[in-house]
Amino acid sequence: MTIYTSMPIELVLDGIQQEPGPFVDVTVQGMTMQLIPVAPGIGRIVRLLAAPLDCYLLSQYAPGQMVCYSPTAEPNQVSESPNFGI
Repeated sequence: MTIYTSMPIELVLDGIQQEPGPFVDVTVQGMTMQLIPVAPGIGRIVRLLAAPLDCYLLSQYAPGQMVCYSPTAEPNQVSESPNFGI
């Protein structure tokens, strides 16, 4: 790969080894979106993964907008209590 630039190569390639993230996939109001969590229950939209077509045109679901969501906790697995001969 050849890069032609007048900027120092250190500035151009700064951060190339850093991994993006952490991303969270959340379904809110029937739309699956990828978020970056900024606070508990609040995230910044990265992109819409699955949504009705008209939602892609709404500015409230544009990348960079803040969305409230509640992280879903997985239900606790209830183990059977031992039968003590009763």
